[in-house]
Amino acid sequence: MKFENILEEIDGFGPFQIALIILLCTPRLVLPCHFLLNNFIAALPPHRCDISALHAGGLFGNLTQEQRLTVSVPLRENGEPKSCEMFAEPQFQLLDNGSNAADLPTVQCQNGWVYDNSSFTSTLATEWDLVCDRKSLTKTTSTIFFFGVMIGSIVFGFLCDKYGRKNTLLASYVMAIVFGFSSAFANSFILFAVLRFLTGFGLTGISINSIVLSIEWVDTSHRSFIGVIGSLSWSAGNMLLAGFAFLVNDWRTLIMTVTAPLGFAVLTWWWIPESARWLLANGRVEQAQFYLEQCSKFNKRQKLSSKLKMEAQSSMKSLEKQEKNYTYLHLIKTPEMRRLTLLTGIVWYGVASTYYGISLNISGFGLDMYLTHFIYAAIEVPAKLMVYCFLNIVGRRGCQAGTLLLTGICIAINIFIPEGLWHLRAVVAILGKGLSEASFTTVFLYTTELYPTVIRQNGLGYTNFMSRLGVSVAPLVLMLEDVWTVLPQIIICSVAIISGLMSLLLPETLNKRLPETIDDVEKPRKNDISSHSVETSGVLLELKSTTETKQ
Repeated sequence: MKFENILEEIDGFGPFQIALIILLCTPRLVLPCHFLLNNFIAALPPHRCDISALHAGGLFGNLTQEQRLTVSVPLRENGEPKSCEMFAEPQFQLLDNGSNAADLPTVQCQNGWVYDNSSFTSTLATEWDLVCDRKSLTKTTSTIFFFGVMIGSIVFGFLCDKYGRKNTLLASYVMAIVFGFSSAFANSFILFAVLRFLTGFGLTGISINSIVLSIEWVDTSHRSFIGVIGSLSWSAGNMLLAGFAFLVNDWRTLIMTVTAPLGFAVLTWWWIPESARWLLANGRVEQAQFYLEQCSKFNKRQKLSSKLKMEAQSSMKSLEKQEKNYTYLHLIKTPEMRRLTLLTGIVWYGVASTYYGISLNISGFGLDMYLTHFIYAAIEVPAKLMVYCFLNIVGRRGCQAGTLLLTGICIAINIFIPEGLWHLRAVVAILGKGLSEASFTTVFLYTTELYPTVIRQNGLGYTNFMSRLGVSVAPLVLMLEDVWTVLPQIIICSVAIISGLMSLLLPETLNKRLPETIDDVEKPRKNDISSHSVETSGVLLELKSTTETKQ
C-alpha cells in the first residue's frame, strides 16, 4: 500500500491541488527577489572624490565647479574623473590646455566621495562608502546572505521533518518578514550583514516547504509538471525584481517592497493544508484523515474507506521505520555510492556556481542593467520548456552534460569578443544564461533518479549543500576582476566545462527503473520497465532537499 494509491482514490491532481499551488505562488515569487537583490541594492554608481572641503578662499574660490575638478581630480583615459584619487595639491597649471597631468602626485580621497544619483537614490555603496578599497564588501553581503541560506537548508530540513511542513512554513514567513524589514532599517554595515544572513536563513524554509507541500499532495504523474510550475514562479519573480528595482531607486525601500508580499502569504497560510503524508508517517492519523477528506470533498470524490485508512497508517509507519535506518554515512560506505556521491557533488557545485556567477554579473554588455536582468530572467522560461522536452529525447545525462558544456562555451566566446561588439556579447551572454538555467532544471530530476529510494533524501540533502556552497563562492569569484578583468569568466567557464565532463561519467536514467536500495546502485538491474512500473517502483520521491536549492 503506497500513499499514491490514496491520492488516486481522492484525485491526485484536482481543484484542491491547484488551489494549493496558487496559495504557495506568492512566497515563491519573493525568493528570487531576495536571492538576486544584491544586483541592485549593492550597485556601484559613478563617483569621484569630494572636493567641497578644500579651501574656498583665494584663487580656488574664484574657480567654477568644472575648473575646481580639473585642478583637483585626475582624469581617466575616457576623460571622466578618477573614482579613488585626487591630487595631493591643487594643480592650477592644468587650467592651461597644454599642461600634462601624467606624473603629478596623487592621494586617496581625503574627504569622502560624491556619487551620481541619476540611477539610484541610494545603495549600500553610497550609504556606507563601500567604494575603492572597500568595494569588495558589497559582494561580500551576497556571500553572507547565501551562507544564511546554506545553514537554513540544514536547520529547516530537520524542522520540516520534525514539526511538519505547515508550522515550519509559518515560522519561515515570520522570520523572513521580521529580518527582511529590519535589514531595511539597519544603521551600520555590520548590522545589515547580520540581518541579511538571518533573512536568508528564514527564506530557506519557504523554499523547502512550499514545494514539498505541493509535491506531497499530487500524484506521481504530475510531479514533473509541479516542478516546472514551481520553477516558472521563480522566473516570474526574477522578472518582477527588474521592474521593482527600476521603479524603486532607494535600497531600503526596495528591500521592503520585495519583502511585503510575504504579509499576504501569512494571511493565506490559514488555508494551506498540512502534508497528509507527513501526518501519517508521524502517526497523526486523525489529522491526516481530516485533510484527506477535505481534499476528497474539494475534488468531488468519495470519502476514504476505513480499510484504506488503516492500510495507509500501517504502510506509512513501516516506511518511516525503514527510512530511519539510513544516514549520510551510507552515501560513502560502498564503492558505487562513493562514486555517485563524488560526481553529483561536483555537478551540483558546478551548476549552482555557474548559474549565479552569470546571474550576479549583469554589467559589461552595453545594456541597461534593468533590461539585462529582465532578459536574463525571461530567457529562463523557454529554456525550462525546451529542456523539459529534450529530457525524454536526448536523455538526462546528455541534457546535463550538453547544457553545462554549452554554457562554458558561451562564457569562453565572450572572453574573446571585444567590448565594442556589445550587441554580440549580449546575445551570447543571454544564450549562456538560458543554458545555465536549463542545466539547473535538469539536475533536479536527474539527481532524484540517481539516488536509491532508501537514501534519496540524504543524497539530495548532500547535493543541496554542495549547491549552496557554489552559490556562496560565486560572488567571491566575481571580486577577482580587480586582479584580472577576465579572471572570473575564466574560472566560471572552467567550472562549467569540468562539471559538464564529470556528468558524462554518471549513468543514464531515461526509462530505467528507479533504484530502491543501495544494492540496486551497486548491482544495477537490467534495463527497462514499463511506464506503469516506472510510476509505481518508488516510494514517494524525496524531493524535499531538491527544492531547497534554488531556488
